[in-house]
Amino acid sequence: MKKIGFFIALSILMQACGSSKSLVTADKSIIKVKLDLVTVLEDKVLVEVDPGAFSANEVLFFIPKTVPGTYSTDNYGKYIENFKAFDYKGAELSVSKKDDNTWVITNGASLDKVSYYVNDTYDSESEVESAVFSPSGTNILKDRNFMLNLHGFVGYFKGLTEVPYELSILHPANLKATTSLKETNSKKVAGLDVFYASRYFEVTDNPILYAKADVASFEVNGITVNLSVYSPNGLYKASALKDRMFKMMSAQKTFLGDVNSTKEYNILLYLSELENDASGFGALEHHTSTVVVLPEQMDQVRLEQALVDVVSHEFFHIVTPLSVHSEEIQYFDFNDPKMSKHLWMYEGTTEYFANLFQIQQGLISEEEFYERIMGKMLNAKRYDDTMSFTVMSENILDDPYKDNYGNVYEKGTLINMALDITLRDLSEGEKSVLWLLKELSKKYGDAIPFKDDALIGEIVSMTYPEIADFFAANVVGTTPIDYNDYLSKVGLELGTVEEQSGYFLKGDVPFIDVDQANNNAVFVRENIELNSFFVAIGLKGGDVFKSIDGTEITLESLRPIIGQSFGWPTDKLVTIVVMRNGEELTLTGKAGIPVVKVDKIKSKDNVTDAQLQLRQVWMKG
Repeated sequence: MKKIGFFIALSILMQACGSSKSLVTADKSIIKVKLDLVTVLEDKVLVEVDPGAFSANEVLFFIPKTVPGTYSTDNYGKYIENFKAFDYKGAELSVSKKDDNTWVITNGASLDKVSYYVNDTYDSESEVESAVFSPSGTNILKDRNFMLNLHGFVGYFKGLTEVPYELSILHPANLKATTSLKETNSKKVAGLDVFYASRYFEVTDNPILYAKADVASFEVNGITVNLSVYSPNGLYKASALKDRMFKMMSAQKTFLGDVNSTKEYNILLYLSELENDASGFGALEHHTSTVVVLPEQMDQVRLEQALVDVVSHEFFHIVTPLSVHSEEIQYFDFNDPKMSKHLWMYEGTTEYFANLFQIQQGLISEEEFYERIMGKMLNAKRYDDTMSFTVMSENILDDPYKDNYGNVYEKGTLINMALDITLRDLSEGEKSVLWLLKELSKKYGDAIPFKDDALIGEIVSMTYPEIADFFAANVVGTTPIDYNDYLSKVGLELGTVEEQSGYFLKGDVPFIDVDQANNNAVFVRENIELNSFFVAIGLKGGDVFKSIDGTEITLESLRPIIGQSFGWPTDKLVTIVVMRNGEELTLTGKAGIPVVKVDKIKSKDNVTDAQLQLRQVWMKG
């Protein structure tokens, strides 16, 4: 009888408020969202969000401040305009904006729905100092393209992140959606897609690319992969990129073995025109998809290699953090996030796998693998090598830690390399980081999180006491890793060798640069190892070129000189006039044969059979 009395009272209350819809409390109701991609006004999309019934006088509505995988504060609410709340009779309710991402609605018991307009992020990237990373951003290009990273379009009510969502999207009939969200409208209506998500996280975890249909699909060991491409000028087709993606992802699946966390995977590739368009290149991972943003102007060889590098990294995220993750990620707070301590794993392990699988599966040579690892070591030097990785990770949104975020891809990779070699060494080749992640996946999976403070102890209990010392010193602690200690276990060492270069560049790496703010003045790059020609003639970083052999140097005049330099005889006398600290200097010397000192990982002179065997099992699996 008490339950009957409660519902009668609540019904009378809601009728008094003018309710005209079926009475279902908000925590028991599907939140219905409408996006209108047809009537786009001034490059803005109208969104309506219709929840169930509230009983509280004050209702809070949020657009995310931060989303999983970005590790940055982006305040997506800044792109929301004309936010309104309506009662059941269509009258506006009083709304106040608490901060960039929070709206406070009064008289919540009368709330029927909210509506607002969404600006996209791609158009403003060049104007905003801390622009949203393009793969987590949004694009609105009427009748041509919509990049719906849904955290930028769809918000949530306080306390209702775990209720289901129904998304109805009205779209131009000539644009096709590519997404991992499942459609619910069995009777398909032209120009209308209806998707279902079990909770708010699932909304944010499933981006949608609307574009003219250009999708290539292929099967990889039981996984259906869909590659959807938006190329604004039609320079690339999905069919032209399919073969390289198939080869790469087949190799990844072979590397992973019996890890099967998805039956479908969608790659949403957005190619940017650069001007007034996306400029943050890379990718963002999701459980069953990834958004990739790259420049359309890249030639196909470079574009394919970029796709291999970024998509392989994102695909490996199906292992961590999408499968193995902490409570902080499982119950992610989009507007007051508590960050996990384990970026060494979420990003470091993933980036390590993205390189290791290529050598194990024969996609790159040993030399290329060593060059990649050496590059990680050199790049890691740009960051604070004494900063605790777990402290940095837990505080990655704040100063001074956020400036070191890029190191999760550099030193994070190297932490995993050192851990991998150590596990291989202690287990006589049987255990590895891949083995470790598979074991953790068996225990947890995407539905069961681990406790953040317990992970390292759990890893030690699964492996060896020596692993505790490694984490204590080099991951939790502040002791820099001596990489030679680990490389020596596999018969390798760090060293310096001389390699021949061009006079003005080594491969694609120039020794010179252009100062666009100073009338395109050409100068010698700083903080780079100069070749023997520059050193012998007396050039220094920061020197501004005035002339070479009597030719005044501009960006245009330098190009033919660089071309001619490939044919310079070694005894040619070269005269270069430069400005250095306001003083004009004339430098003269012979061309010679330019060489540059290069840091290398190389094989030790006296390698034992045991070291070679351990190297083989490390790099070949």
